[in-house]
Amino acid sequence: MCGRLTITDPLEAIMERYLASIAEGFEYKPNYNAAPMQYIPTIIAGKDGNKLGALRWGLVPSWEKYDKIGNKMINARAETLAEKPAFKRLISSKRCIIPTNGFYEWKKEGSGKRPMLILLKDDSLFSLAGLYDTWIGPDGNKLSTCTIITTEPNSLMEDIHNHMPVILNSDDEAEWLARNNEDVQSLLSLLKPYQASEMRAYEVPKEVGNVRNNNEGLLKEIG
Repeated sequence: MCGRLTITDPLEAIMERYLASIAEGFEYKPNYNAAPMQYIPTIIAGKDGNKLGALRWGLVPSWEKYDKIGNKMINARAETLAEKPAFKRLISSKRCIIPTNGFYEWKKEGSGKRPMLILLKDDSLFSLAGLYDTWIGPDGNKLSTCTIITTEPNSLMEDIHNHMPVILNSDDEAEWLARNNEDVQSLLSLLKPYQASEMRAYEVPKEVGNVRNNNEGLLKEIG
């Protein structure tokens, strides 16, 4: 699964990277320990180009009665995406990108776990494939949420966890976001493990396990 991530680039750099304008009401600050049920930066293709806004992490399908289901739907497995009712209707119309500098995973060792940060070798911003939906509560208020798609691990990740988030190749980002792209099979073909040779991982402080800890020190390499 993917349950924690970082987004620390300056706002202007994120906008430039995705050729995106700011969605109404969006406020940004670096997040060193983004967690489910928080609002995280996301990119969605708007009518007039890409928009950078925020969605709450943890999908709430539009037809759900209650929004509490969100904390159970932070990830969607690529292998079963086209079968699950909550996800299959979104593939053709409600896709997003979650920009990140890295994600955390806990590596099992004996009876314990070590927190690891996984990122690109050049430390650059990269794109996680996501889906989103809008839920309307009994009071009429709208809640827009997202989920991060996962796939089988590459050779770097298989020693850490049995799944990894889908990292989109930069050449595939426009296809993933395109509003007029409803070719489900072509879209599903983009959901594959990223090249391990372009990634790295290292151990970070155990304090990352507490969502209340959110500072640059969490990125420190241990050992």
